[in-house]
Amino acid sequence: MARAVLRAKGQVTLPSEIRKALHIDEGDDISFEVTDDGVRMRGLKSIRADQAWFWTPEWQAKEREADEDIAAGRVTRYMNDDEFFDSLS
Repeated sequence: MARAVLRAKGQVTLPSEIRKALHIDEGDDISFEVTDDGVRMRGLKSIRADQAWFWTPEWQAKEREADEDIAAGRVTRYMNDDEFFDSLS
C-alpha cells in the first residue's frame, strides 16, 4: 500500500508506483470519482487534436498489423530512396 501526505492547499505528491500504475507524467490530468467503496482515481492523457487520428481504433489496428509483419520478417528494407524508387518500376 502506498501512502502520501496531504499538504497545504490540498496538494499531494503521488508515490512513483502510483504514477506508474496510472501511466501519468507531470502535466497530465487526473480524474477522481467518489464511489460506494471509496474514491477511484484515473490518469488522463490529453491528445492534441492534430494527432487524434493516430489513436483511432482503425489506425491502431493497422499499427498492430504492421508490428506483427515486422516481427515476422514480412518486410522489404531499402538502403536509400533510389533503391526504393527503383523497386517500383
